[in-house]
Parts: sequence; structure tokens; C-alpha cells
Amino acid sequence: MKNCLLFFLGFFLVGHLFSQDSTRLRADSSLGDILVTAFQSHQQWKTVPAAVAPISSHDLERYSNASMLPAFNIIPGARMEERSPNSYRLSLRGSLLRSPFGIRNVKVYWNDIPLTDGGGNTYLNLVDMAEITSAEILKGPVASVYGVGTGGALLLKTDLPFSAKPQNNYTVGTSGGSYGLFSEQAGWEYRQKQLSTSLQQIHQQSDGYRQETASRKDIIKWQLNHQWKSQQLQVLVFYTDLFYQTPGGITLAQMQLNPKLARLASGSIPAAIQQKAAIYNKTIFGAIHHETDLGKLFTLKSFVMNNHTSFDNPYLTDYEKRSEDNTGIGTSLTLHTQTAHTSFQWINGAEWLYNHALTTDYGNRAGVPDTVQFTDNIYANQWFAFSQAQLVINQKWNITAGMSFNNQSYRYKRLTDLSSNYVDRNINAVFTPRLAVLYRLQTDVSAYAMVAKGFSPPALAELRPTDGNYYGNLNAEYGWNYETGIKGMLLNRQLEFDIAVYYFALKDAIVQRSNAAGALYYVNAGGTIEKGIESLVRYQFVKRPSHFFKSCKLWSSYTYQPYRFDNYQQDGINYSGNAVTGVPRNTWVSGIDMETVKGYYLNLSVNSTSSIPLTDANDAYAAAYQLVQMKWGYRANQKANRVHIFMGIDNLLNQVYSLGNDINAAAKRYYNPATGRNFFAGIQYQIH
Repeated sequence: MKNCLLFFLGFFLVGHLFSQDSTRLRADSSLGDILVTAFQSHQQWKTVPAAVAPISSHDLERYSNASMLPAFNIIPGARMEERSPNSYRLSLRGSLLRSPFGIRNVKVYWNDIPLTDGGGNTYLNLVDMAEITSAEILKGPVASVYGVGTGGALLLKTDLPFSAKPQNNYTVGTSGGSYGLFSEQAGWEYRQKQLSTSLQQIHQQSDGYRQETASRKDIIKWQLNHQWKSQQLQVLVFYTDLFYQTPGGITLAQMQLNPKLARLASGSIPAAIQQKAAIYNKTIFGAIHHETDLGKLFTLKSFVMNNHTSFDNPYLTDYEKRSEDNTGIGTSLTLHTQTAHTSFQWINGAEWLYNHALTTDYGNRAGVPDTVQFTDNIYANQWFAFSQAQLVINQKWNITAGMSFNNQSYRYKRLTDLSSNYVDRNINAVFTPRLAVLYRLQTDVSAYAMVAKGFSPPALAELRPTDGNYYGNLNAEYGWNYETGIKGMLLNRQLEFDIAVYYFALKDAIVQRSNAAGALYYVNAGGTIEKGIESLVRYQFVKRPSHFFKSCKLWSSYTYQPYRFDNYQQDGINYSGNAVTGVPRNTWVSGIDMETVKGYYLNLSVNSTSSIPLTDANDAYAAAYQLVQMKWGYRANQKANRVHIFMGIDNLLNQVYSLGNDINAAAKRYYNPATGRNFFAGIQYQIH
């Protein structure tokens, strides 16, 4: 307690010293006239006929810098989970049915370059929140422009602006917290009129809350942005060395007895601690994005990317080593014209992603690979071609029509089986149209309606899951989404709102299963009826730059997802009508953000999540929980330099809950308890 009081005293003393010359550090977090790039729109958020949720730098900074999870969970319809530190899962409108780890059924781009590989998997945990300046979440089928994925898309942004005068910027920062949390970052950025470049280094480590949950992440990232005449070239290169332990699921009784437990030994299956269960991921990624104007009417964009991943996974029953090579290319040509009353855009493009994975399973002898069990060679190719037209009439109507053809193919062989031959699986080109219409009811309020088809083939990690078998009979899931919404601003732009209602009928839904050893596999589950309501409201009741309280904003998001299985029978049991596994029916996140003219701020939020079905039979539920999070800090300028000091509390009520359930787990080991009450603090300094 004494150390805590000393920190508070020092915190406010430093804030007072800097406040003698403090000015505002960042723009207001209001949605306002923010521009989004969803569906190649480059329009104001409120005029895009789609469920698009911008995530600003303020949203990313609202919580601890150790994880992007809380910032994403503000968005209605989005749910991010973490079974252990750095083991992310992301759901957009319920797609967690397929994601034990990694990101599936959601297409992820970083500065218009795909992070999702040709096998349908995304290692989002290779990216640190400190590397991202903003993001956009697209909810629902996005195949008309982004290819496969019925859940949606995530567009990550890292701004690297130019400057009229040459300047060097330096950033250093460090933070720490409970359970051995420590992170540090350092960065350099150079800007001039036609060139900007940055180099960033990040380190993060933690001992973890549970047994077998230590983690470590090291990142080096280089970025370049160069413009000349009518062209612009962007380069993105990063290397991530990621390690995190995987404690495994435990039963409800074990969680109630001691939520810090890792999975215990059971019969012939050793404990997670004994087997040193963990993930080791070393990835180097490089990409180039080029854009050029071809006269006044046409713009050509192209990218090429390549990355290599070395992936090790000592597990309870085996030790998997995987070497992955990924390549991707894409291009699009845009025609844009404008008259006094109309603007027209027509974009045509294609994207191809290739993945090769050489996977060897060994025996696991206390975290050391033993004898070879089998070696598999797998190739995945994914391509799609798309066309989209957008017509805006009198700044009132926005009519967007798009379509794509999607193809996914796999080639598999077990090399240790000398009698085996390559097995080919090809999912033929699937036509996925989308039609959306938006009408501006008034300057700042728009209503839209849309219909779209979604398509998502099984990912490579689902065809060849952790149980070591190959499931070549898995089918792609698909379905039609019908949606309407209204969004905009009222009351002199003090009130912002975004409300959407949708109905999505998914066929051949892919559902996760686990065997007695806890290894995962997947089956097609008939279908699901996914209908829901999403709402986000923000009200800025104080906005007075010259007063003590410069800004005060209340916000609230609500998600209603009464999803049900449809025509789903498995092993002679009919699950039709049951609640869809892993999806909470209600999620309500609310908070308040306050900022003073002296640079002090306070962010407080409450996340209330209803009970979650853990099995297809609905015979087990994770209990509802209420997660209270708080962060307060100080931002100021001193001459040309900037300082940011912060501290906060996560899980203030010390709730015992699972933020990443193992659905349909054997022996009822569903739970991965999240961290109890914990504290964090840090400082960041920028030199210009």
C-alpha cells in the first residue's frame, strides 16, 4: 500500500510540473466526419452502406497497452477472447465456433496488405497494439471485395504521414503491472515532403496469472512511405518472435477451487506443466504496396507479400513442428468520375494467396520432441476476382453493387506413409454478390439496407487439426445476410449512434470438437440462424475547451445475439433449436471518458456479458460476468516534447470468469480462467 501511495503522489507531482505548459495532444475521439476505407469507399463513416465500426487511437489507448482485446470488445457484434496471454481469438457476429486459436473466418488486412494466409488462418498475435494507430471492423459477409469469410473483416492501419519540413521523432516508453507484466518500446520516425520512414522495437513479457501462462514477445518493424508525382509506394517489414505457454482447460469445480490451475494429468495423459505446453512462433513478414494514378480517371493499386513462419507446439500428447511459407499478390483498377450531382466508382481486382505447410508431429517428452509420429505436406491456394460499382446521387443516395468469384484448393500427403498419394480437394468458384443502398435522411443521419452472400471454406488448420488426422470431407460454409441500419449524429453532433439489425442463415456451419486428449477437430453442423441487434451510442455532454473539464463523454454498446442451430444432427442427436455454442445472448459495454484542460483524463468502463453455452447440447453454461476496468493518466506538451503517464486497474471486482472457453471439450474441461484483479502503470515520452 505504501508503494502504491508513493506512485500516486509521484504521478500527480509530475503531472503538475508538466501542466504549466500543457496543450492538447490528440484530436477528439468523436466519430464525426471520420473517413473509412471499408469496401474501397473512402467516405465518411456515416455515409457508407455497411456495418462498419471505426476504432480510433483513443479507443486503443482507453485500456492497458498489454492487449488490444478490451478495445475490440467495445464494438457491438465483436468479441475477442484470450485463452492465455497472446492466444487471441476474434469473433465477428459469432464466428468463434471455428477458432480455438488464431483468427479464422475473418479476413485481416494491414495497410491494405493481407495478414490472412492462403490456408485461411491469421496470426493476429504477431501484431502489437503499439504498432497500430487505428482500425476498422466490417461485420457480416464481405466476400464481394475481400474474398472468403462469413464473419467479416478487420482492417488495421498504421499511419506514416509526410511533413512539409524534414523532422525526426523519437519515442520511448515502458510499462509494468501485476503478475510480472513488463513491456518497453522504442521508435524512430523521419518525415519529409515526399518520404517518411519509421523503425520500431517492442518487447513484452509476463509471468501470467495461471500456471503455465508465461509469455514473451519481441518485435522489430520497419515501414516506408514514399510519394512522387502521381505514385505512392509503401513498404512493411516486421519480425516477431512470440512465445506463450498454454495451460489448457479445466473443469468448473477446479476453477472454483483454484482458478490459477493449469490442466491436470488425467489417466494416461500428462499435465500441461509436465509437458511444457506452449507455442513458439517466429515469423518474418515483408510486403510492398504500390498505387499510381493513370490520368484523371483511373487508379491502379497492387501489392506483393511474402512471409515465413516457424511454428513449434509442444502439447499434452505430441510435439508439432510446422514450417510455413506464404505468398500473396493482388491488384485493382478503379475508375472514378464525378459531376455536379453524381459520383461514380467502378473497381475491378483480383487477389491470390498461397500457403505451404510442412508439419511433423513428434512424441512429447516433457517439452522435448521425441520420435517422429508422422510428417504431412500440405498446400493451399486461395484466389478471388471481384467487381464493385458505387453510385452517389445528389449526396443523398449511395448505391453499391459488388460480386466476386472465390476458389479454394488444397493438396495433402502424409510423407511418412510411403503408400500414400497426394489427395486433392478443390472448392470450385463460388459466386458471392452484395447489394447495398443508403439514403441520407438529413445531413448527419443515414439509413441503409443490404443483402449479401457469404462463403468460407475450411481453413488448413481445420482440414488438418491438432488431432493429426486429415478431414478432406469438410465442406465450406455459406449463407445469405439481410441487414438494415441507421447511423449518424444528432443534437448538434453531441449524440452519435449506430444501430443495425440483421438476419443471417448459415449453411454447413463448421463446429469445433475435441477428443479425450483435448486435441481438436471439426465437423459440419447443418446450419445456424443468426439474427441480432447491434447498437452503439455516444453522448458528449461536456465539450468546453476553455473550462476545467474540457471533455466528458458517455458511451454504451449493446449486442443481442439469440443464435440458434438449424437442422443440425450429430451422432444421432438432434440439436436443432439449441443456442449456438460459445455465443453470449447479451453483451452490454458502457463507460465514461473525461479529460481536463490540464491534460488529466479518466476512462471507466463496465462489460456485462450474459451466460455462454459451452456445448451443442446446451447442458453446460459459463456464468455471466461483469468486468470493470479503469485507467487514468496525464498527457502534456513541454516545448516540442510530449509525455504520457498512466495507470489503471483491470477486473476491479475480481470476477472469476473464463475469457476463452473450450467449447464441446471432453471431460467438461471448458474453462480458461482470465486474470483476477490486476494493476498496470507506464510512461511514454516523445521527442520531436
